Amino acid sequence: MSVNQQDLDPDSTTDMEDITDAEEKLIKECEVLWKDMEGCQKKLSLVGTETLTDSNAQLSLLIMQAKCLTAELSQWQKESPEIISLNEEVLVTLGKEEFQKLRVDLELVLSTVQSKNEKLKEDLEREQQWLDEQQQILESLNVLHNKLKQQVVTFSESRVFDELNTKMHDIKEYKEKLLITLGEFLEDHFPLPDGNVKKKKKNIKESTAQLITLHEILEILINRLFDVPHDPYIKIRDSFWPPYIELLLRNGIALRHPEDPTQIRLEAFHQ
Repeated sequence: MSVNQQDLDPDSTTDMEDITDAEEKLIKECEVLWKDMEGCQKKLSLVGTETLTDSNAQLSLLIMQAKCLTAELSQWQKESPEIISLNEEVLVTLGKEEFQKLRVDLELVLSTVQSKNEKLKEDLEREQQWLDEQQQILESLNVLHNKLKQQVVTFSESRVFDELNTKMHDIKEYKEKLLITLGEFLEDHFPLPDGNVKKKKKNIKESTAQLITLHEILEILINRLFDVPHDPYIKIRDSFWPPYIELLLRNGIALRHPEDPTQIRLEAFHQ
């Protein structure tokens, strides 16, 4: 500006004084506006202390906002617009300052955008890598699916039904074989005593009961356990030889009823 001032006419000193006066005038105007803003802020703070009730909270808030806007409108209506000095050098100086501020802001925005772009680029690369891995997995699964699809053998309902019948028949045969083997073992090692045993006297008469084998007792207990699982107990009959019952109870094969000692059940070994 010193070079420009030397090229100006002798009235340049007067122009500089005008510029200084204009700057001082602008500063004073800013101070006045600042004081007005502080006054409005105080009024707003006072208005904001009003207590809002739960019933009409929204209405009270709207009324308060209307009051604030009305006060601000009234304040602006009292102000008369001031014309900024039209001196060319003042306008150039102000313009340079505004452009400098704008440049700093834009550089800050540019730096932020570049940083975000770098982060987005890293995220994109990571997501692309993940996508490639998922595509490879999908291709492998498709290949495996096609192989398994080729190996699938279609079964008809009749064929499945026949296979189930065959398995059931085999299981029944195995069960019968086990029962026969168990019966033979029990008959060999736990034979019945010779003769009949006396039953309890009823109506002052004696009667006899035919004893059944240990194998038959076990069959009765097993059938009861699986046919009536909710009530597996059976009453001890006269045909049950007491030593057999004692043998089953002592070895934990059978259990007495907790309330009725005349009833026993088979221990649920399958559970």
